Amino acid sequence: MQDRTTQEKTLRTLSALVRAGLVSADAAPALAPVASRYAIAVTPHVAGLIDRADPADPIAAQYIPSPEEAVTLPDEHPDPIGDDAKSPVLGIVHRYPDRVLLKPLLACPVYCRFCFRRERVGPEGGVLTASQLETAFAYIRARPAIREAILTGGDPLMLSPRRLGAILAALDSIAHLETLRIHTRVPVAEPGLVTPALVASLATAKPLWLMVHVNHARELAPEAVAALDQIRAAGVPILSQTVLLAGVNDSEAALEALFRALIAARVKPAYLHHLDPAPGTARFRVPLARGRALMRALRGRVPGHALPVYVLDIPGGRGKVPVAESHAVLADGAWVITAPDGSRHRLADAQESG
Repeated sequence: MQDRTTQEKTLRTLSALVRAGLVSADAAPALAPVASRYAIAVTPHVAGLIDRADPADPIAAQYIPSPEEAVTLPDEHPDPIGDDAKSPVLGIVHRYPDRVLLKPLLACPVYCRFCFRRERVGPEGGVLTASQLETAFAYIRARPAIREAILTGGDPLMLSPRRLGAILAALDSIAHLETLRIHTRVPVAEPGLVTPALVASLATAKPLWLMVHVNHARELAPEAVAALDQIRAAGVPILSQTVLLAGVNDSEAALEALFRALIAARVKPAYLHHLDPAPGTARFRVPLARGRALMRALRGRVPGHALPVYVLDIPGGRGKVPVAESHAVLADGAWVITAPDGSRHRLADAQESG
């Protein structure tokens, strides 16, 4: 991982959060069990986005520990989407025939309180050794059906430009891979990491896509947009993924503002994720019916290219599926189409009239 001044200033303890005014001294003792189990990290950039006068601040909710995290509900699981069961070698998750996840490290610039890998990620990093990386590359090389490799973790942009560039070069050399992808929080959580050297390390012969994790419009601060601009200027197209979170973005206004801000930053919203049931995350849950209603309300309210696909990872590693309401329903042998204004219309398609 990179050695840098900004990392040294990251808030990593309850006492640091208290000194920064992000946790009250009275509240700190109740957070001790949470801090002993799950990693804490709030970068100076993120700390600067938090409104300390707002007890329900949506940025703080994502990163500041809560006593509720100490409570694990019966349906919560430390590996809610079955990464372990789909991991044939260390660092690889192979859930779909045509793509794999490669996790070269388990460190992040910030630690989200709702993360589905929160039992694994932490400041120790879990960086794969050279031999472990080679085993992962060999697994991919031996399987021509794999057409995409996705760097995730942890956050791949926490790696030094030299190490990240070497990993991308190794993947770039595998003939049957068609595309590469990076999942990251860095541009919005620690935009100062996006340096010319880091951007240069993203140069690949194969198409490379960046998927940035953004949950609230305020995360797209000028520094974050500037970091994304650098990456895009290097020819890397950028998509986004968002987690639907109670108290953060579970309203029409919050989602509309986010999706419009992403498009304004030239980022295509790709996925809105239904929350994975990781331990201690119940406070963030939004009922599926509510999520579907939100997506229905946004249809026709924002441009089509600003709407992501609302998806759910089926627990146990059974895959990701779209879960938004369908606007086409087969009823009594006919297709009934619901318009954005709620009106319904029968479709006379070729099969019906033929």
